Amino acid sequence: MAVSEVDNPDLIRFNQDIAPTQGDQKTWTLYNYLSLWIGLAHNIPTYLMAGGFIALGLNWWQAILTVLVGNLIVLVPILLNSHPGTKYGIPFPVFARASFGVVGASLPALLRALVAAGWFGIETAIGGQAIQTFLLILVPGWGHFSSLFTFVGMNLGSWIGFMLFWALNMWIIVHGIQAVRRFESWAGPTVLALGIGLLIWAYTAAHGFGPILSQPAKVHGAALWAVVIPSLTSVVGFWATLSLNIPDFTRFAKSQKAQAWGQALGLPTTMTVFSAIGVLVTSATIVVFHQAISDPVTLLGHFHNGFLLLISMAAVVVATLSVNVAANIVSPAYDFIQLFPKRMTFRRGGVLTGILAIVMCPWLLVSNPHIYIFSWLDVYSGFLGPIAAILIADYWVFRRQTLTVIELYEKTGRYFYGNGYNRLAIWALVAGIVVSLVGKVLPALAWLFNYSWFVGFAVSFIVYLVLMRSRYPESQVKA
Repeated sequence: MAVSEVDNPDLIRFNQDIAPTQGDQKTWTLYNYLSLWIGLAHNIPTYLMAGGFIALGLNWWQAILTVLVGNLIVLVPILLNSHPGTKYGIPFPVFARASFGVVGASLPALLRALVAAGWFGIETAIGGQAIQTFLLILVPGWGHFSSLFTFVGMNLGSWIGFMLFWALNMWIIVHGIQAVRRFESWAGPTVLALGIGLLIWAYTAAHGFGPILSQPAKVHGAALWAVVIPSLTSVVGFWATLSLNIPDFTRFAKSQKAQAWGQALGLPTTMTVFSAIGVLVTSATIVVFHQAISDPVTLLGHFHNGFLLLISMAAVVVATLSVNVAANIVSPAYDFIQLFPKRMTFRRGGVLTGILAIVMCPWLLVSNPHIYIFSWLDVYSGFLGPIAAILIADYWVFRRQTLTVIELYEKTGRYFYGNGYNRLAIWALVAGIVVSLVGKVLPALAWLFNYSWFVGFAVSFIVYLVLMRSRYPESQVKA
């Protein structure tokens, strides 16, 4: 459905970047979604994830199984929220208007944008470190120059690498969403090749995969579940972000079949495989270097073949760039349009995300697995689980997959509610967040926080449906 401000004076919160996609814009195939998830999943935090679970006491197969199960769980809301994107050609902040209101959708959009900015900073610091590692080997005296001072957790060399990598991200995003599709179509296979290359090196250099595979779990019984449950929540939380804004990508799909199969084949398999590669390679480093090197960028710094190092570091940069652009810039770019539709564009939203990422300094979070897993991932899971629940409950249960697209942009339609806000959705969101995160401050209810995404999802799902069905008769819901 074409939407024009000239034809409809009632339009509000509208510009062409968030208008419904038309037939000639729907060019993404099954391969594009498969390569998108290969590029998204094959990144340094994925590599580090299973290794972090081992550091917390799980053995290798428990860590990898946790990754697999968590990704199978999060695949469900991803596919459910993908459907309206493909069917109606609308991005996440516009889809959220059906449940939160044309103006009220700014709340979930803002929460999603802030999480994305945090992840952008983490990934950019990782990509910058790859550039820094390469410069240390390539440029004589760089080590002395780069260590002249340290600011907010990074030395001068790291900041230079950070800003170079930051500029690469901005260059891609200013070329628009189709540039993202073209980049992801070849970045995914490139990243997979890096992982396979590291795996071959590990097996050859260590004459096997090392001691981690023979180590038993360090936690058992109740202590085991005390690690497994929050770890599982962390895996779900890892992609709870994309489970919200996946319509930003599926609005360009050629068909429901293309996006659904591409994602179902791409997400759980690649996340599990790349996590397994991280465990196996880290295990081999104990044999080769007599210490566990879980960071692949640090590991590559031990290689002294200049050509091999160049290729490997380029692959790391591509890997980090791939996930950063798709997962951490696309969504907030659309989200900021929801907040400032008259002044914001897709490109400006991407640049604003990059600026916020510097201000937030989120790279400090990944220095400790307890902070990374039990604080960063689990806390924002308690915010994003309730949002996903409200979107799914509204579209699949309350409205039965039926939306009137033009009214998502109007100040006189059914989605405008009261002054643009659906207060029932906001109450359901608050209820889910409070219940899921209360265990963070009340030790007696800590188990609720351990299940933060699941608890928040269940509470908001139920509260939203109860409130909406008590307020709106079915005749007002049907389009």
